[in-house]
Amino acid sequence: MDGQDSLGAFVTDGLNLAPLGNGVLNGTVFAAKDVFAVQGHVASAGQPLWASTHPAAEVHAPVIKSLLESGARLRGMTVTDELMYSLKGDNIHYPPTINPRVPDAYSGGSSSGSAVATASEAVDFAIGTDTGGSVRIPSSYCGLFGIRPSHGAVSLEGVVPLAPSFDTVGWMARSAELLERVGSCLLPETVSASFQHFYQLNEAWAQIDHPSVLQLLRTFIKKHLSDLKIEPTQLPLAKPAELAETFRVLQGYEAWQSHGLWIEQNHPHFASDVGGRFEAASKMKKNKAYQQAAATKQQFTEKIRAFLGSDGLLIVPTTYGPAPKRSAEAEESDKVRARTMRLTCIAGVSGLPQVTVPILESAAPIGLSFISGYGTDRQLLAFVRNVFV
Repeated sequence: MDGQDSLGAFVTDGLNLAPLGNGVLNGTVFAAKDVFAVQGHVASAGQPLWASTHPAAEVHAPVIKSLLESGARLRGMTVTDELMYSLKGDNIHYPPTINPRVPDAYSGGSSSGSAVATASEAVDFAIGTDTGGSVRIPSSYCGLFGIRPSHGAVSLEGVVPLAPSFDTVGWMARSAELLERVGSCLLPETVSASFQHFYQLNEAWAQIDHPSVLQLLRTFIKKHLSDLKIEPTQLPLAKPAELAETFRVLQGYEAWQSHGLWIEQNHPHFASDVGGRFEAASKMKKNKAYQQAAATKQQFTEKIRAFLGSDGLLIVPTTYGPAPKRSAEAEESDKVRARTMRLTCIAGVSGLPQVTVPILESAAPIGLSFISGYGTDRQLLAFVRNVFV
């Protein structure tokens, strides 16, 4: 496995940290997004200047330690978009990450290196962070199973933040079985029930205007979920565009609180899109727009968590479509980002767990997602593993 071409996935390859114990991950190899504390390593957070202005970690992040204690070996640290503030997957400071499934398309960010390392079979699984879709999107684009867990379910200690009220530790794998095994190491024990109510979220599906993408998704559902009674439903309180704006405002404010001082003191060179986001974030204040966004987040979270409870499941497309081509016009790229954010913000704003499942029946993979009630992460992983063996 270590001989596999990693296609630009790694910032630091060959760490090869041996397991610290035996467990359910014996014999597996993983990679970690370069935002996790690994003893003796300086995380770059996708910004070389960040690495040069921060010390090496004195101890492993709890997530890294748990995986090593469960029998996994850490191969190396993977590329991320600069300070995790993009969804594209390329970083101007490193060679491009090459999508193994669609080499002329983007790999998706910001956990791009983790997705590429896993999809290229350089590792068995990889961990990343997901704030606005940074595990789910590259998983979808690279044909992987991926999870964004319930907010707060997995420790963020020793992880470089972006927007703490949205940040989560997620992971990706080529099988639902391994995705669940990793979850058994990282997620808290819960009383597991079964899902009884299944919903197709109308506003989410309305974001997709590619007939071929819709046909792939519908055929996949018919093939794998025909035994379920799936009911149409609508989002409570807010529409996808409103939720996306809610997320944008709150994430921007928190991103500047996390990194504004460092940016002002060090003047890092950013790619134009990332730099533009931080410039906009620097202007975010706790004004009327912020207060409205905070209220919308709280109200939407309460309503959708109550609606799903412990036995409801939402079925949505993971992204607007397959990975955008590198040759795509800026206008098309902006549309892809906007439509995709309207999908990823549902779980992002509400802090709910979401698993994306790969659809590989076409040249370019797409993902189908399942969103469940808060704290039902293990239940969700078991459902996905049972259905998509």
